[in-house]
Formats: sequence, structure tokens, C-alpha cells
Amino acid sequence: MIADNLYGFPRAEYEGRVDRAQRLMKQYCLDALLLTSMDNIRYFLGVDSTFWETYTRPWFVLVPAEGKPIAIIPAIGEALFAQTWVEDIRTWPSPRPEDEGTSLLAAAIRNLPRRYGRVGAELGLELRLGMPILQLSAIIGSIPEVEIVDGAGLIWQLRMIKSSAEVEKIRRAIAIAGAVFDQVPSFVTIGDSERKILRDFRGLLNAEGAGAIPTLICRSDVGGPFEITGGPRDRPIADGDLLFIDTGTTFDGYFCDYDRNYQVGRATDALRFAQDKVWEAHEVGLRKARPGITAAEVFKEMSEALSSVGADLNSNGRMGHGLGLRLTEPPSIRLGDETVLQPGMVICVEPALEYEAGKIVLHEETVLITEDGAELLTRRAPKQLVQIS
Repeated sequence: MIADNLYGFPRAEYEGRVDRAQRLMKQYCLDALLLTSMDNIRYFLGVDSTFWETYTRPWFVLVPAEGKPIAIIPAIGEALFAQTWVEDIRTWPSPRPEDEGTSLLAAAIRNLPRRYGRVGAELGLELRLGMPILQLSAIIGSIPEVEIVDGAGLIWQLRMIKSSAEVEKIRRAIAIAGAVFDQVPSFVTIGDSERKILRDFRGLLNAEGAGAIPTLICRSDVGGPFEITGGPRDRPIADGDLLFIDTGTTFDGYFCDYDRNYQVGRATDALRFAQDKVWEAHEVGLRKARPGITAAEVFKEMSEALSSVGADLNSNGRMGHGLGLRLTEPPSIRLGDETVLQPGMVICVEPALEYEAGKIVLHEETVLITEDGAELLTRRAPKQLVQIS
């Protein structure tokens, strides 16, 4: 059983996040942040809810450049928000399509102390607005004296660096998934369908204490899956397959994200070669992921390790990403991402190789960037594939 005191954070954690955001607002010339998405509101207030799955009601939080956050929310959420550390809660009787909090939010923005006349919103990199675009347009039109600008740079500058308390949530999510990965050879046998394997895996994740399981992928094909994003099939795994299982499981809102590959019966020489190639490239990436190194440099080192006879086999896409309250966060381990790795970043290192047409081998591990290197948070996958018979 998981102890109740492992959930949530002390108030000081949230106050520290707001304080850092307010210091950055001067750098970004902002009077406030406007937050509408589940993960950003949770980051600053600690709200734990699945009610964002409905698009009927928008939710707003203003983090001003000075003072405490302001929640502008549907009345149905007032009791929930009253349990957080936010004190200023303004509500409307939603659903009310003619005015879903628009006038309340516009008035709150209009009344903010104004230094720059700019409010940052979730308009840019890897962010999504939790309201209709037409509503945002109406809000902008009702406050011509204030400019709504992209706040992504500030938001990710904060969220990419995890506190030790956040890292502990990620560790626990990883431990939950890792415990189930270890059991795969004991509950999966040749002839099981992808659908059955996924269902059993999900049940064991729940038994281990998973919060939510938004992402769980099970793919198999002879020598390796041809794609790694689709849902499970009724196809039974068979001798010669490579079984790929990948999960984004959460604990208290924080994700793990890693995969494991299993050899089903016999493996070809080509698969064994590809497995060794990707595993060694992974070693290169894990060693390269250190403070002061850019995300692009980690990609380049792995790409070179995967290349063969002068051919660059992985010049497109990415081979890793950040991790936290979202399954994938900035930075991206790709060419062109010059984000410098810093202590406190949690990074998934994810080399992949399509060694034959339609046959993919992909590995993923998670590291915490530390002051003098990186700590592996997942338990390293063995170089030799675990076998299922």
C-alpha cells in the first residue's frame, strides 16, 4: 500500500514556483501568466482532477507579477479549489455558453497592476489552451489595453527544472512500471494477443499503485514492430517476433516513460545485430547527457553511433525528450534543439533504428541531470534481449 503522505506537495513548493515565475516575469516583460491547461494549473495550485477531460467548461488561473494566484473557475469546482492554497476564487454558473467566464477573466486582467501591458498565455511550444479559440478572441477584444502574448518560454524555463520533490514522484512512477516490466516473462507466452498482453499489463500497473495510465503501447511483429504508436491488435505473438511494450504511467500526476523489448522464441542474426547497435548507441547517449551539453549534441552522438558505412540512419525526428507532468516535455533530443541540459532536468534518452524496412528497434531510459553528470532513474535494460517462450 502507498502511504497517503506521498501525495501532493507542501504549500512552500507551490509558493516557490510562483515566486520563481514572478521573478521571470520581469525578464519576459509580463504582468501575469494566464493558465488554462490541466498540467499548468496543477503545477502552480496542486489541483488533482480528471474533470478537464470534459471540454464543456474552461478553467482559468492568473498568476500576477505580484501577489497570489487568482482562480476564475466554474462554480462546480469551487469546493475543490478551496482545498488548495489559492485564496482568491471567482466563479460563474457553468455551463453558460453566452459567457463562460469571459467577462470575469477580462475584468481580472483589466484590474491587474499594469507595468508592461502584456499577459503571457499558453500559445507556444508544446502547450495547449483549455478554451475555444473564439473565446480567446473575445477576451482579447474586450481588453484592448492589454496584449496577450506567448508565455511558453517562461513556463518551460520553470517546468524543465524539477525540484527534488518532483523527481521523487517520477521515481515512484518509474518503480511502478519497472515492477511490471520485470514480470512480463512470467505472464506473457507465445500465442497471447497484443490486446491480452496490454490488458494484463494494465491490471498489474494498477495493482502496483499506478495513478493514471494514459499511454500503454504493445506492438509485435517478426523481427520488430513496423510502428510504435497504434493500439493493440488481436494478433498473437509468435516465434521470431520482437515484442515492444511502452508505457506512460503516472504517480500523483508525474509520468514515467520508457519501454522494454522482448525476444519471442528465436531471433535472427539481423535482429541481434540491431539490438546490439541500439544498445551501444544508448550507452553513448546516456554518457553524453550531462550538464552543459545541448540536446542536439546528445542526438548527434547517438546518430553517429547508429550510422553504418558512412550512412546517417537517424537524421530525422528525435531520440528523446523531457519528462514531468506531461509524458513528453521540452527539450527534444534532436538536431536543432540547442537547449542546454541543466541539473534538475529529467530526460528520456530514446535511440531507435529501422534496421530493415518495417522493422524497428527502439530503446528508452530516463535520466536525471545532476550537478556533475546524470543519474539513471530506470534500471538499465540488459544488452541481451529477455526471451519469452
